[in-house]
Amino acid sequence: MLYDPALHEQLIERAWDGAWIRDAVRSIVDDAAAAYDSDTFWPANEWDGFRAALPLKNLYVGAAGMAWALARLGADGIDPAGVALRALERFRAEPDFMEGEEHPQRDSALLVGETGIALVAHMLAPAPELRDRVLELVRANLGNDANELMWGVPGTLLAARALADEDAIRASEADVRAAREPDGLWTQHIWGEAFRSIGPPHGLVGNVAALREIGNAGDVLRERATRDDGHVNWGSKLQWCDGAPGIVVCAGSYLDEDLLLGGAQLIWDAGPAERNEKGSGLCHGTGGNGYALLRTFERTGDELWLERARAFAVHALEQAHALPPRYSLFTGGIGAALFAVDCLDGKARFPVLDGLRP
Repeated sequence: MLYDPALHEQLIERAWDGAWIRDAVRSIVDDAAAAYDSDTFWPANEWDGFRAALPLKNLYVGAAGMAWALARLGADGIDPAGVALRALERFRAEPDFMEGEEHPQRDSALLVGETGIALVAHMLAPAPELRDRVLELVRANLGNDANELMWGVPGTLLAARALADEDAIRASEADVRAAREPDGLWTQHIWGEAFRSIGPPHGLVGNVAALREIGNAGDVLRERATRDDGHVNWGSKLQWCDGAPGIVVCAGSYLDEDLLLGGAQLIWDAGPAERNEKGSGLCHGTGGNGYALLRTFERTGDELWLERARAFAVHALEQAHALPPRYSLFTGGIGAALFAVDCLDGKARFPVLDGLRP
């Protein structure tokens, strides 16, 4: 079986309506603004804050990610730049890494380290000292043997690109290129383990997106695809961080069309992510899966995929409103809101990977 049906649910019947979408997004944004506290930021979900120093400050599930999203969506009564600067101050005093989580150069991690927080702060309120600090962290990350987006140089390469610093870009590209193995993959050394992956956070397609050099990635994805009755998956899960959604989102521009359509069809036929187990968010929920349908529309121009992406957006917003609030860019309702806004104009702008400027 290509995926676990128990982790998916039936699509709701509510039709796409732009006015309803805008109201639903505004409700999520207003709730986030109301829930903000200048000292504690936002309440942490139990999973997001597991064994971490609270409040959460990072880009992945913390205040910096919320600031980035709210700057893009437009929030009344809250200053996203001020939130990011405060998060940076608090992170430096007490990093929110998981207890016992030790990695070389961990402060440079884009998604969970200082780099992402400082970069968001600079993007929202440009300052020479912030730019210099981001570039310092980018340089400090060179040689990191976590060859992936979350901790490694591919992530800080995205930061260098956001700052358009050619020296940092060239050095980071060379590092990522040198770590690529003859078969086109990278080996990760994280959490005391060595492994190889093809998914976005820790593997091939995320690294290729950062490096902007496809190489033999298309061939690797064809070799590793599992097919069944017109469906395609990579692994046994069906979410952005592991499986077809992440492959389609990150490799949609070069993936062979039969694989693209087979992966997208599986996502559609499986249905939205189960709300209580996976939720509405980007990393492993309905929003992240929906972005794959939107990417398929961008690649093919077939309006059917835009309609399907919009159906997932409606469902993701309904899930976000029905579930207890979760204040996190990658796992919370704000990610579903960003996806829904992108569905309004049919542009797949996956947060962070498709640009770090709000």
